[in-house]
Amino acid sequence: MQDHIRASLGEAKTALDNLLANPQALASIQDAAQAIIGALSSGGRVFSCGNGGSMCDAMHFAEELTGRYRANRRGMAAIAISDPSHISCVGNDYGYDEIFARYLESHARAGDVLIGLSTSGNSRNVIRAAEAARELGVKVVILTGRAGTKLEPLADVYVNTPGGSYADRVQELHIKVLHILIELTERHFFPENY
Repeated sequence: MQDHIRASLGEAKTALDNLLANPQALASIQDAAQAIIGALSSGGRVFSCGNGGSMCDAMHFAEELTGRYRANRRGMAAIAISDPSHISCVGNDYGYDEIFARYLESHARAGDVLIGLSTSGNSRNVIRAAEAARELGVKVVILTGRAGTKLEPLADVYVNTPGGSYADRVQELHIKVLHILIELTERHFFPENY
């Protein structure tokens, strides 16, 4: 059993090492942080969305901006599109592909930022969210696990974190990236915390 544990941790380490050695990915993470900082600096908000584990990551990201990450500070304007009543209403009336787009149509404004998470880069409802965001003048940041996806041309910032054959490694890298984005945002607005 410990062989499997070591193999799993080794695979995760390799994925992280590959991300660390990828200057394009590091530059994209920096660009994503700048997009978030820019939106919050001008009174905008950060929306996040994804499916399954990616929705959990979107929620985790938003709550650490509105709540606390490492030290006390005022809350920042972040919303995960995860309200069950909204999702079931829109899913029933318009279809599941529209659940995120419809929320953005209702709440987002030019100057806001959307963080869309899709390990495949081809989640139809995240694609619709990116399309709606672009129509509204909302900057689109996409986190995915491969290049050449349907989401790539819709992104203002495309953070590609290949993690191997399965979504779990990509999601592990996504949570690292999301934590870095929170830290960089905090460092900008609350340097005294660092």
